[in-house]
Amino acid sequence: MARRGADVLVQGLRAAGVTRIFTLSGNHIMEVFDALVGSGIELVHTRHEAAAVHMADAWARLTGQVGVTMVTGGQGHANATAALCSALAGEVPVLLLSGHAPLADLGNGAFQELPQAAMAAPVSKAAWAAQTPQGLAADVARAFAIALGGRPGPVHLSLPTDVLEAEVEEAPAPEAAAFMRRPMRLGAPSALVVAQAVAAAARPLLVAPPALCTPAGMLGMAALEAASGLPVVPMQSPRGLADPSLGAFPEVLAEADLIVLVGKPLDFTLKFGRAPAVAAGCRWIVLEPEGAVVARAQRLVGDRLVLAAVADATEAVAALASVMRPVAAQAGWADRVREAVAWRPAEWAALAGAPEGPIRSATLGHAVNEAVAARDATFVCDGGEIGQWGMAMVRAGTRIVNGVAGAIGVGIPFAIGARAARAAPTLALMGDGSFGFHMAELDTAARHGLPFVAVVGNDSRWNAEFQIQVRDYGANRAHGCELAPGTRYDLVAAALGGHGENVTAARELAPALQRAFDSGKPAVVNVVLDGQPAPSLRR
Repeated sequence: MARRGADVLVQGLRAAGVTRIFTLSGNHIMEVFDALVGSGIELVHTRHEAAAVHMADAWARLTGQVGVTMVTGGQGHANATAALCSALAGEVPVLLLSGHAPLADLGNGAFQELPQAAMAAPVSKAAWAAQTPQGLAADVARAFAIALGGRPGPVHLSLPTDVLEAEVEEAPAPEAAAFMRRPMRLGAPSALVVAQAVAAAARPLLVAPPALCTPAGMLGMAALEAASGLPVVPMQSPRGLADPSLGAFPEVLAEADLIVLVGKPLDFTLKFGRAPAVAAGCRWIVLEPEGAVVARAQRLVGDRLVLAAVADATEAVAALASVMRPVAAQAGWADRVREAVAWRPAEWAALAGAPEGPIRSATLGHAVNEAVAARDATFVCDGGEIGQWGMAMVRAGTRIVNGVAGAIGVGIPFAIGARAARAAPTLALMGDGSFGFHMAELDTAARHGLPFVAVVGNDSRWNAEFQIQVRDYGANRAHGCELAPGTRYDLVAAALGGHGENVTAARELAPALQRAFDSGKPAVVNVVLDGQPAPSLRR
């Protein structure tokens, strides 16, 4: 068989170390499917393009590698592009490969012709269409380097069918270094200045970005905490300072006299650095890979920005860990920060076990926490009100949350991607509204032997929006957020090759979770829940 552009693409993917692609087939990419035969690259074939992107997202978070997803052009690309929002806000390196109308027919009304790169550009670090078959491997290398470099994020590459089908003679793959992250290091002089400023402060805070909320990033933050004696606080929630996983963190944030953003953008999650969330006289240090974000911080805090340096979060954490040392006078402050972040209301403890009456969100949170801890399971937490309870209560060594974009519905595909990345028990917590987005992907999990347990808090409504209506407009004006009562989401799992459990009493939670894990199948534990608002942690 003659060598085609599609073969050059696959050559580039293999040179990049790709072993798995999350995909949904379609006309424009069948040449690539053919080129992948015998390549050693596994295809995880999904039921929706957005789900494929979310799976690649979760895979990337846990492996530290670029998550690769491939879809067809036109509507397939449009479906996938919507899911890039979560990867962009979550600072996750993802490569979206999309089939594309042939270059030779652009402007002539080609089948599913769309300005695909322009559509993806606002939700990616870079987006372009391949132009030559010889250059496809180099396109992959460029995409990988961009996705991994600076603040990690998604990249899009469109694949015109005539580029994929064209025959080529010579197209050597780029050198391995071309596919790798290009570090943006924090220079030793700047690291020393930061260390000195932190040592001179009375109440310093170190704040980390979503990019470090990964297994490797957690190790880097732990090393910095050990070196400095100060806790490093990661922020990755759309609720910002109201993130219940941060406990009473807003209390200590308001007292800080120096905040060091180690790759964390100054944005809505930090109330834009404004009082009273942050003390009016608090000074700032910004270690940031993007000049525009540095400029924004300068505009927001003015002369309180005492230092800004260009560096990516991974390099900044490592550089600071090499020069910072504990300051005895800050020990009490550091303990206060740790205690504030760990704080949870004492009354939650009374809701553990098997209290009588309807299942409360905190009761479910306790049960999930115990199930995850007992198995060292990967914990995936979707958004919405029940997701906030999970973030507050489940202490997992390996976890993925829906992220700063705030999208719901990611739980099932995140769990599949996580299970593919880490061969360990996996539990995903979500609401009944979230479950409906990608329930068909239970079939994907069954076909590919990627079992996980989905715990569905079923309160028969879009509870986050319902709570907004009740709070802002009154219970008598709450409408349009109802879901059908009594829906048995566990039966969906059984119909799609999985295992189902229906739970209506708290005492049934632990046995149902045990059976779900023991089934070895994609499992749904449908928990009939007394819908509660998200926890608001105030002391």
